[in-house]
Amino acid sequence: MNKNHELMGQEKITNLLIKFSVPAVIGMLVNALYNIVDRIYIGNIKEVGHHAIAGVGLVFPIMLISFAFSLLIGLGGATNISLNLGKKKKAEAEEYLGNSVTLGAVSGILLTFFVIFFMKNYIYKLGASEVTAVYAMDYLRIIALGFPIAAVGYITNAAVRSDGNPKISMITLLLGAGTNIILDPIFIFYFNMGVKGAALATIISQLVSAIWTVAYFRSNHSGIKLIFSKMKISFEKTKSICVIGAGPFILQVGASTVNLLINNTLKSYGGDTAVGAMTIVNGIATFVYMPVFGINQGLQPIVGYNYGAKLYKRVHEAYGKAVMAAVSICTLGFIVIQTMSKYFIYIFTKDAALVSVSAQGLRIFTLLLPFVGFQIISSIYFQATGKPKITAFLSLSRQVLFLMPSVFICSRIWGVMGVWIAVPVADFFSVLVTGTLVNRELKLLKRMEAEEIKNRDCQPIAEG
Repeated sequence: MNKNHELMGQEKITNLLIKFSVPAVIGMLVNALYNIVDRIYIGNIKEVGHHAIAGVGLVFPIMLISFAFSLLIGLGGATNISLNLGKKKKAEAEEYLGNSVTLGAVSGILLTFFVIFFMKNYIYKLGASEVTAVYAMDYLRIIALGFPIAAVGYITNAAVRSDGNPKISMITLLLGAGTNIILDPIFIFYFNMGVKGAALATIISQLVSAIWTVAYFRSNHSGIKLIFSKMKISFEKTKSICVIGAGPFILQVGASTVNLLINNTLKSYGGDTAVGAMTIVNGIATFVYMPVFGINQGLQPIVGYNYGAKLYKRVHEAYGKAVMAAVSICTLGFIVIQTMSKYFIYIFTKDAALVSVSAQGLRIFTLLLPFVGFQIISSIYFQATGKPKITAFLSLSRQVLFLMPSVFICSRIWGVMGVWIAVPVADFFSVLVTGTLVNRELKLLKRMEAEEIKNRDCQPIAEG
């Protein structure tokens, strides 16, 4: 068994969380930074930036759908890899890796075909106007070509963490982000490609990341290998991957649906300015969430391995410390945003109307931010321990049961303001549901821990 795999069941939890989460946090922050830089450059395109950023924001639901398939396969595959490594089944883990990569490539190709050939049928249903539709289609037509590349890159990078190599995972994100940040201004401004240049820079950066992670699993540095003979799609393994990855997938599909609803609602009550404001607000909020997602990524292989190895006390400790770190980060983000929201908006645009709507929306949007960290960590905990039904329920409860009705009701009472208010309302109810399920799960974990200790104590001592 690879040394990195063994350490996940032996090293101190605090050290493991630092070892796995800090590189992921750095990588995710840089990753978020390049998405924000994308929007900053687009928003500052001379004369048309405020329209261009609204157009790019309109295709966000489609990009969320693409990412949903990457999550479905990537996190489902990574969890199965972690669980099998915890059970000392290396060959099985390699089969899950190969299966996941092939699934990701196939799903990405199919999605690219669908998006490019049917784009004109739904672009206006996304909330586009005659002005913003041009920018939306220019961006989406190119970005869709990278869906298979993005899927393979995300899936293999998730597997890198399960392989016990968080530094490689961080380097992957740094390579992609660095490439994007360098190419963005060159394509957007120097070659005068506008939003097309932003999309092209993104695809190239995704390709760099994918090549890096595939090369890692073909090298001598990885504990498990990407073996071509193990890349055949297995129905049983695909089923296991999809069952475990269903929760994050549903979350992203729900997020896409909600984003579509929000864009159309904002378009109805506030026009293109309100849609552009949501694009900016989402970018800033995502940057705050990214460190928490980094902790999530660090936590997943630790919990998966130790749960598979029946080291339940370590699972409990890892979850608790991850929650504390996530809540601390979100509380700090809340304080900064509530006191300095307008200054963040100025980075994206100088348009007075867009600044005003965005600043107000950002403050309301993040009202329950300190509790969101707990929510995110709890979701990955259930997924990492192989409980996809609970993960799926938590995902659905926030997006479908709470957020969609809140947007519908609040917007009819307060207009554009109501759309912003709907987010903390949904967060409040979602936190209550999550807290109830977590409390029940932790009690179960303690019982399993006590039973495992009892079984160990009852085992006969071998003579000699």
